[in-house]
Amino acid sequence: MKYKLVRTTKVNKQYKKAPTAEDILADETVKALKEITNDIQDIVFKEIPTSEGIVTIIHSSSLVEKQTLEKSILIPLCDYIHQIHQLATPVDLKDFKGIIEKLVGGHTLMYFQQTHQLLSMDTYSAPTRAITDTATESTVIGPQDAFTESLQTNISLVRRRIRNPMLKNEDRILGTESNFKISILYIDDLVNKENLNKLRQRIDKVHYPIFTDISMLMQAIEDNPLSPFPQYYMSVRPDTISQYLLDGRIIIFMDNSQAAIVCPTSFFEMFTSIEDYYNRWTMASLLRMLRFFGFFLTILITPTYISALTFHPEILPYELLLNIQESRSKVPFPPIFEVLFIELIIEVLREAGSRLPTKVGQTIGIVGGIVIGTAAVEAGLVSNILIVLVAVSALLSFLPPLFLMSNTSRFVRYIFILAAGFFGLFGQMLALAWLFAHLLRIKSLGTPYMTPFIPRKATDLLDSVIRFPIAFTKGRKGISRAQKK
Repeated sequence: MKYKLVRTTKVNKQYKKAPTAEDILADETVKALKEITNDIQDIVFKEIPTSEGIVTIIHSSSLVEKQTLEKSILIPLCDYIHQIHQLATPVDLKDFKGIIEKLVGGHTLMYFQQTHQLLSMDTYSAPTRAITDTATESTVIGPQDAFTESLQTNISLVRRRIRNPMLKNEDRILGTESNFKISILYIDDLVNKENLNKLRQRIDKVHYPIFTDISMLMQAIEDNPLSPFPQYYMSVRPDTISQYLLDGRIIIFMDNSQAAIVCPTSFFEMFTSIEDYYNRWTMASLLRMLRFFGFFLTILITPTYISALTFHPEILPYELLLNIQESRSKVPFPPIFEVLFIELIIEVLREAGSRLPTKVGQTIGIVGGIVIGTAAVEAGLVSNILIVLVAVSALLSFLPPLFLMSNTSRFVRYIFILAAGFFGLFGQMLALAWLFAHLLRIKSLGTPYMTPFIPRKATDLLDSVIRFPIAFTKGRKGISRAQKK
């Protein structure tokens, strides 16, 4: 477009005054910006003649679209410059780091050379991904939209569902090098202030150069970072996050990250899906029990196979024992090595399939599993009964809605396998005792991880492993310690 040229030969008397210390500081700030961004090709300095003299426009071409720049900055500067003074924000010249953060965060800086005034306006308009459905938390019933990598889009998806003026959000900058923005969401008249202050303190203590995903922040603010269990729930569904907000929880979003963190969270909520509330209570309870008990089955099936064949064959029926011995007649390895071998093969197939393109990965997973399993049985490396047990155990590990809990079950299963291989059922019971003791010791934002069973709250038990009808589960859960019950 063509910009309107304005004569600036007649300068008002206010521009002829001697430069003040603040004017000199403004000039030095702009010079320092030019020096520090000299090698950054997408930082643009452009001078525009206006009715108030020459104005230097400073912006990032990769974060600000041309259409947004023209509509918000260039046209008002040439025709409606008073709007710029009304809408733009004066910059604190003493905070040079803050000026740099604004520039690399999508703000446009305007330096009025005659008045030595530096203004800033948020013009961030980088390309973002469209709102689509989710591949990790898909449901048959209910909304199908999911969060994107845009912080503003994610917050808007939540505000569309919770039209409450008490829904607050606090923005913070994380990453000593990356300067990523996060936003803490909560409903002010519901959230527990102690939990909120504790979370703020933990986030303020985080010092890490770069956060490429919110899962890294989750590990940095956990109560027990050495535990294999995730201590916060993560979701990419706006309806799930909205429900937790209305329960009095605290939500964390991060720019350039799709998921959101729920604080605090209990162990039993790791097996809860938002679709449970869309289904009838009978089917929802059945699915919850399947996920919950499936977690313990997946860590006990193959270790029990090892214990029975190595130390306790008397626990098996005689006919089943004969079938297993016949199946293992050609296998030269002890049961523990047999199980570890096939478990590692499953892990390799799963990891290779996740790294390959979708269609190729599915083919490799199916064909590889069939070919390798059949060849391993015929070669006498493993028994065909073990193939069935490992396949069932692998399927059970994917029942939890939270993928991090699926990874946890796979890790814990190896502990039980080693315990069963060395000590049999006695080792399994020791491992199970360690598991329960560890779960009882974990806390999520200072709240016991095994809530509502320990400490017990009778009303919360109506929406735990079994989901009672909606009429019985109207109250907010005790784990949130909300101001309103």
